[in-house]
Amino acid sequence: MVIDVHTHPIFFEDICTDKEDLHYRMEQFGVFKQSPYPLEELLIEMDYSGIDKTVLLPLDLTTQSGGHIVSNEEIKKLIDLCPERFIGFASVDPHRQDALDVLDYAFKDLKLMGLKLHPSKQKFYPNDPLLKSIYEKCIEYNKPIMFHSGMSWEPNALAKYAQPLNFEEVAHNYPALRFCLAHFGWPWIHETIMLLLKYPNVYTDTSMLYMDSAKDFYEQIFTRDMGPLWLERNLAHKVMFGSNGPRFRASRLKPALESLDLRPKTLQKILGGNAEYFLGLEEQHHG
Repeated sequence: MVIDVHTHPIFFEDICTDKEDLHYRMEQFGVFKQSPYPLEELLIEMDYSGIDKTVLLPLDLTTQSGGHIVSNEEIKKLIDLCPERFIGFASVDPHRQDALDVLDYAFKDLKLMGLKLHPSKQKFYPNDPLLKSIYEKCIEYNKPIMFHSGMSWEPNALAKYAQPLNFEEVAHNYPALRFCLAHFGWPWIHETIMLLLKYPNVYTDTSMLYMDSAKDFYEQIFTRDMGPLWLERNLAHKVMFGSNGPRFRASRLKPALESLDLRPKTLQKILGGNAEYFLGLEEQHHG
């Protein structure tokens, strides 16, 4: 199974009926040249690229800017439209007084599969005591967290909050909490690698921005910035395929990943096997 663990459904027509909400999303996400498109367009791209399932990520910015880039309820609506292809995550603004109630509803009633948090947009450091009860709630429900890490293109999103090293106390203090440092923590990829090697509960994804071609950028990251065999020998169980759509397209990133000189078994883990374990869909098989 091939799983894209990182998609933002901000332009799906089914949740873009309100012009003010759409304008808010575009302003907060920092994408201005796209417009709503039918769900079928993504499904066609998924079929063309050989992607079986996509994780849809919302973002709650209630206390920061008074809204949601995509709400948990909108994620649930999209899941119901295509349950065989979509996996939905929840989001909660950690500064909300009712944060735990929001998570209980998202996990118990909406049946969402994980939590998306964005330290840079939501203005918190991962080791802030404010997050303790949220982490404990995720452990209670056995739900993983997708953290934004590293640089963000989004406006009003300071990278200092999301530097990978800031997540080490979380990994250490909550060993039962699976979490992903999205975007490989770029540009701090070596900090990310350190955490991947040291902590069994830490993962990352391939949804990095690229400044030339996706193929050239992945070759730079995975064969020169990293040792050419690090991914194969040391990180094969910790990296997941993610596109960061709609900012970047899975139809470009997946072929770039497949062009790397990886064993088929390693590629299969990155494209889906590791995500199945991270999401709690099945046990991880080492070897």
